[in-house]
Amino acid sequence: MADQLLSPKQVQTEYGIAPQTLANYRWQGIGPAYVKTNPSRSGRVKYRRSAIEAWLNASTVQPGGAAA
Repeated sequence: MADQLLSPKQVQTEYGIAPQTLANYRWQGIGPAYVKTNPSRSGRVKYRRSAIEAWLNASTVQPGGAAA
């Protein structure tokens, strides 16, 4: 089965990350990998579900222990 492509609005609905936040992350180069349907400025941006989940997993902070 192919990896599902999600629009920024679908990402917001399913993961709670606002489209503007995703746009800021793209501009800063720190967000999840994305697919651009057209190289022009008007190209639509989509996110693979696996890329969102991998980015969230990589961004998860595990507590290292009690503070001193």
